[in-house]
Amino acid sequence: MHHDMGFLRRRRIIYFVPVIFFLVFFAPSFWPSVRQFGDHVRQKLPFAYQWKVQQDFVPTQNELDCLYGRTPRSSTDSDGEADPIPNHVHFIYGLSNPFNKPSAGTFDFLCYLAVRSAIVGMKAEKVSLHYTYLADPPSPEPNASPISNPWIKLLKDDIELVYHSPEEMAALKSSPDATWQAAHVSDILRLRLLQEQGGIYMDMDAFGFRPFANLLKSPRDIILGHEGGNRGGLCNAIMVARKNGAFIERWLKEYNGADLSKEWNYHSVVLPKKLELQHPEEVCTLPPNGFFWPTWTWDHIEFMHERLSMEEARKWAAEIDRNGGSLYEDQLAYHAWSQMAWERHLSKLTPEAVRTRDTRFNLLVRNFLQDDVGAISR
Repeated sequence: MHHDMGFLRRRRIIYFVPVIFFLVFFAPSFWPSVRQFGDHVRQKLPFAYQWKVQQDFVPTQNELDCLYGRTPRSSTDSDGEADPIPNHVHFIYGLSNPFNKPSAGTFDFLCYLAVRSAIVGMKAEKVSLHYTYLADPPSPEPNASPISNPWIKLLKDDIELVYHSPEEMAALKSSPDATWQAAHVSDILRLRLLQEQGGIYMDMDAFGFRPFANLLKSPRDIILGHEGGNRGGLCNAIMVARKNGAFIERWLKEYNGADLSKEWNYHSVVLPKKLELQHPEEVCTLPPNGFFWPTWTWDHIEFMHERLSMEEARKWAAEIDRNGGSLYEDQLAYHAWSQMAWERHLSKLTPEAVRTRDTRFNLLVRNFLQDDVGAISR
């Protein structure tokens, strides 16, 4: 009898082990770790596309000419000198309401740093933040008290807040019932802003380290940066453009009737590369390290956020100083790839962490912090 009871207890334990494992492994708090593990495995596969993205590259002469303001005029350029592109930086945030969709998030410390980079690093003459919802705590009403957000309150004297209604944003979709993500609506809005006003567009996880003076004088109407060492696309996370350009007009037409619910980056990365190959005389293209290097791959994200030894920190700080604020000589900006780096690194950033923890990313953005920032954190 005792032998049978012991056997039954062991059998029950064996049955419970997979149940306990299932509950722990699939608990909501464990999901980020599961996603990260899966992403790590996927990117490390021998034939993964990520190896092509992070492959080494050598800037072409045309790319360097674009970067340093030496691009010659083309036969299609209008007579006379083109007006400089305005040193006006546009950001877009809050097209989804975090009151109804908490995952949309609120304008946070990372956004604050991005805007400060335009003010301090790029020395923008004007910075505009285009938004629908900015209140913090979130409100069900659009345009409800943007200054209630503490980070906006810190920036308000240096930026222009530009409100866009939900109806205006819905009208950008190909049809009223289209199930587009806010990022796709933002893709069209940024092109419209550049087409109507000209200037520089920056994603909220993009950081400018130096003035774009050479780019603003380009004879081309748009300057785009290659994404990846394989130059697989031209990314719209950072763009420099003159208003009323033919390239952006052509790009916008490609959105007519498009079903963006079934894609992620075709219209924002792949398509502009195809259009550039068809109309190279309209676009000035930068090498990958101009805007988008290091890339979004696992190894490159870790490279930017790994903790440095004192000796490594001194070395990189000296390199950044030598390059005028950048990791590399040819780097004007860095896109931080929040979609890939948020859970692992960017969500954990605080003013104290940026000031005291030496990583390559923190060394790059540390100078953008205002002296009195520290009490606010997420």
